[in-house]
Amino acid sequence: MPGPVSPYDRAAALGPAQLEALFAAGGERELLHDLFGAEGCTELHALAQAARASRQRHPRGRPRAWLLPGIMGTRLGLARAAQAPPNAIWLDPADLVAGRATLLRRSPRDRVRTLGVIDQGYLKLWLRLAAAGYDPEYFGYDWRRGVASLGAAFAARLRADGRPASIVAHSLGGLVARAALRRARLPPVARVVLLGTPNLGSYAAVQAMRGSYAVVRRVAMLDRQHDADRLTSEVFSTFDSLYDLLPAGAAAPGVDYHDPASWPRAGLRPDAARLAAASGLGARLAAGDARFAVIAGSGAPTVTAARAGRHEFTYTYRRDGDGTVPLDSAALEGAPLYTAAVAHGLLPRDDLVIEAVVDLLRGTRTRRLREGRPRAPAAAVELGDRDLHAALGGKLDWDALTPEARRHFLENLNDPGPLRQARAIRDGRRVPAAGT
Repeated sequence: MPGPVSPYDRAAALGPAQLEALFAAGGERELLHDLFGAEGCTELHALAQAARASRQRHPRGRPRAWLLPGIMGTRLGLARAAQAPPNAIWLDPADLVAGRATLLRRSPRDRVRTLGVIDQGYLKLWLRLAAAGYDPEYFGYDWRRGVASLGAAFAARLRADGRPASIVAHSLGGLVARAALRRARLPPVARVVLLGTPNLGSYAAVQAMRGSYAVVRRVAMLDRQHDADRLTSEVFSTFDSLYDLLPAGAAAPGVDYHDPASWPRAGLRPDAARLAAASGLGARLAAGDARFAVIAGSGAPTVTAARAGRHEFTYTYRRDGDGTVPLDSAALEGAPLYTAAVAHGLLPRDDLVIEAVVDLLRGTRTRRLREGRPRAPAAAVELGDRDLHAALGGKLDWDALTPEARRHFLENLNDPGPLRQARAIRDGRRVPAAGT
């Protein structure tokens, strides 16, 4: 049963062009403040005015720029009757508190549909591209589906649009773009900028299937009816995309995470059929070439390896990634690599990264970011599934939070902050570099 209409549902009924008009004109201030906060509204108001001025100066012939969000960056939900806004289950905290996350379980007969890109994460980049003279367009997608099918859907959108284009893709969106570019009969694509794309997977997918990942545990903290184990087994483990995101190749030397034997015998385990279906994804993606450039986050504690025991995985954390994607995975052969000290989820909102994106769409290089990979730090910390479970547990009283605290919680669902708490649990035990 859908809940009452919330600001998040109302946002799902708007598109980026409508939000641009609202910000430029100063309309719907209460709704926009609820969604973006006072500081965000000030920033987006200036960007929207710049975008509007750019459109007035150059109303025609603006080059297309596709913007693809990362996993969980598109709203998912259910239609309501008549003219009411849709029920945006993801990401609406009222629905998560009420236990409706279970409606996101992937099945051939579910009624969940895409409801547009979550603008809190991507509108700033969208507006900056418009202000820079581009005609931006979102490709929102059902991120529960597998990369190959999503790539086919994006290729169909490119063909239907028919215009020469560039692509800016965050996280999983980069894999979707690479899958689309393997398809035939596409219009010309001049540039592809990948932001934190896990080209060789991410250990966040391993942790998500073990109920250890920060997003899973934070959703469970909100949910008054279900714990993290139940959400993992009944919901998250049904997402084909997570199986596509399992580490592979140089990011997982000597380990095949698509083999059930590589997983601990005890605790939550992935679906064997989905593991097999996702194996070998890399061969179905476009290789890096002169069109591509990669911007990756660095300097944040990131899982760079895992060791399976009988009861749990033990993860090795190094400051060698963006907190979600290790640099070994973000790098793409054939494409220049730029790094910024920015967390994974903040890459599409960081001012310096956004300006570097504009540079890379206009040319082949940017001087705003460091080119090449920084030296990997030797120090490491090892933590197990049980440590991560203990670091984020219990329930959160959503009603007791201030509006600012609520926005902070939602904007940092995948923040690896629990690592700091888990370190305290394990007394900050350090392992030498050779320990991995």
